[in-house]
Amino acid sequence: MKDLLSWICTNLRIKDKGIHYLPPRLFASETLVKLTIGTKLYLGTIPPNVSLPSLKTLFIDTVFFEYGDLCCVLLAGCPVLEELTVHHHNFTATPHTIASRTVKRLSVHYDSPIDVDGCSFMSFDMPELVYLEYSHCALSEYRQVNLESLVEAKLDLYPEKNAGERPDVTDLIMGMRNVHILHLSLDSVDVIYRYCWDGLPVFGNLVNLSMGITSKRGCKLLACLLKQSPKLETLIIQDICGYTPAVSMPLNNVKVLHILDYHGTALKLKSFLREFDCLLMVQVDIAEAVEDNVITLQTKRRDLMMLLGVSLPSKCQFKVT
Repeated sequence: MKDLLSWICTNLRIKDKGIHYLPPRLFASETLVKLTIGTKLYLGTIPPNVSLPSLKTLFIDTVFFEYGDLCCVLLAGCPVLEELTVHHHNFTATPHTIASRTVKRLSVHYDSPIDVDGCSFMSFDMPELVYLEYSHCALSEYRQVNLESLVEAKLDLYPEKNAGERPDVTDLIMGMRNVHILHLSLDSVDVIYRYCWDGLPVFGNLVNLSMGITSKRGCKLLACLLKQSPKLETLIIQDICGYTPAVSMPLNNVKVLHILDYHGTALKLKSFLREFDCLLMVQVDIAEAVEDNVITLQTKRRDLMMLLGVSLPSKCQFKVT
């Protein structure tokens, strides 16, 4: 650590474990552009006069901060920061509030359960953020979600079995209402359907949606999203095994439909396609089962090609892979 400052220029990577009190001068570098810190590292109290005027990329992997030090001290001293990654793996005391007026890309991945201190909330105050990746258990409270400039979001929300309070992701989803491109993991689909207590907002800018409907809940959430997304044109579905004609889809403007890992029959696919009147492009990727051989896959592809050829309007292109 003594020789640390001698080679700091524009990039610094500290990957270690344990307790380290970094030199105060590290937090007042005029030239540092990229900083990586981790893992399972305790830095002590960060000096209050952080000044990193050139830092644009910050990667934090399982670092323990004193309460408020991440946002109120470290991020506050990074006036041009554009890209922030905060990961925590099997570690308590995760930062509950992430705030920056300059960050445009944010990746948050927490795989630890509710903190030992019992906190069960998150806040995102990121008015200039355009890209978000967020993976965490669904929490009971999202106190502030300021994501007015959000363009693309990837959500991986999963239920926490040992959580003391029931999750409520309403404020998180409401705060993402301006998003243009939205990716929902299979767990997120289930969590949003079950725990978005006050319903979905109108996604007035959403044009591209990626999700799975491997359960009836997924099918119902898709119907709700179609209703609340008047500009949606591209829909990417992870299989449709949860689809049932009993859950009808509302009128929609979907023009491009891409179905991944399709396991179902040609008749089920035909029934699903009837829910979309404006299709211009359909692509179906067949899932390969363990017992499938080349002939079986060719037969499945032929059956789907024949079905699409007679089921879709002539103006619609289709592909089976």
